[in-house]
Amino acid sequence: MSTYPSFQRINLKDLYQRITDDYQNFIVNEVDESCMHLAVMTGTYPWHRHPDADELFLVLEGELIIEFKEHEAVTLHPYEIFTIPAGIIHRTRTTQRSVNLCFEHTQATTEFV
Repeated sequence: MSTYPSFQRINLKDLYQRITDDYQNFIVNEVDESCMHLAVMTGTYPWHRHPDADELFLVLEGELIIEFKEHEAVTLHPYEIFTIPAGIIHRTRTTQRSVNLCFEHTQATTEFV
């Protein structure tokens, strides 16, 4: 899927209800230098970091567990947010389908570790 143009109404629930894959993550829209990803996932995403950008998660459905190499894990439920500072090694995982939004710089670099 691709970024939707500005000045257009977007129904996020309609978007994520059509997704049947175990993992799908794409940019829905951009504002200035930032973007909003919609991520639907079941399972575990690999360890990684964003050396030059913070990352904010907002859970819409299910439960999202964010694990860290050097910090205690955080579990998010619907309508909870959490920000990961730039450079922190982390991974996300779920025990069931999870739908979340992620906000970060559009040009953020991802380094897998």
